[in-house]
Amino acid sequence: MFKRDWMKWTAAAVIGLGVGVPAWSAETPATLAGVKVVGAEEVKRLLDAGVPVIDTRVAAEYAEKTIKGAKSVPYKEKSAKEPGFDASKDEFDLSRLPADKGAPVVMFCNAGECWKSYKASAVAVKAGWTKVHWFRGGMPEWTAKGLPTQ
Repeated sequence: MFKRDWMKWTAAAVIGLGVGVPAWSAETPATLAGVKVVGAEEVKRLLDAGVPVIDTRVAAEYAEKTIKGAKSVPYKEKSAKEPGFDASKDEFDLSRLPADKGAPVVMFCNAGECWKSYKASAVAVKAGWTKVHWFRGGMPEWTAKGLPTQ
């Protein structure tokens, strides 16, 4: 009992001092230069039109549940969860995106504090893709709307 109370008190004190919210817990920005932010309905429309929808989460998350028709291309992140991240620390297989860099593509992950699709979108734009759509709401928004999963 004492140990739990002490841990709660310590956590509360640290948070109260403003040092309890690590940088890695920050939510993704609302926008990303060169990328169109889209919602679930737009993703569904794009998917139905044949646009590739890329699940940037780890393979286990993809296997558990994903958007029906999505392709798994995990973004392996080691860089900081911040807009100025160092992509050279990460891994993302751009060769699994459409060969035509002018073709549309949608990226998603788990939204909120998940930065994988944000980073994948930024890396794709930097590599020359011109029609990148970022589904910022990701799986939480998709499932909340009752859209098809696999």
